[in-house]
This record gives sequence, C-alpha cells and structure tokens, in this order.
Amino acid sequence: MNALGRSSESEVADSLEAEVDEAIATCGGDVRAALRATLVANAYLEAELERLTEAISTGFARGQVRKPPQRIKIRV
Repeated sequence: MNALGRSSESEVADSLEAEVDEAIATCGGDVRAALRATLVANAYLEAELERLTEAISTGFARGQVRKPPQRIKIRV
C-alpha cells in the first residue's frame, strides 16, 4: 500500500476515535450509555431505511433497490 493509502486510513482511524470520544463525552463519560445511544440511533436509521425502501417504486429504482435482509429487532 502506498503512503497516501496509509495516510488516508490513519485519518479515518483518527476521525473514528475522535467520534467515539465525543459520543462518550456526550454521555457524561458513561461508555454503556454511549453504546446504548448508538444502538438506538442505529435501530432508528435501519427502520427509516426500511420505510423508505418500501416507499420507493420499483419502476423508479429500475429494480436496483432490493429489500434489506431481515434483522432481529432489539428492544431497548
């Protein structure tokens, strides 16, 4: 891998670490609360994606939109 690729990976890793630190700080330093908030946000986004996928017409998408795999719903 070239230096540019490594630099890009390093920047992505640094950005991810900064976002993790921000999420934990937002939850008052409670890692479990940060994880819970992330899981709730992820479940919301998955539900929104499913709703929008069902709302789009197959003709509009020209068959390029497929139903996402069924996932187990997590209740929080």
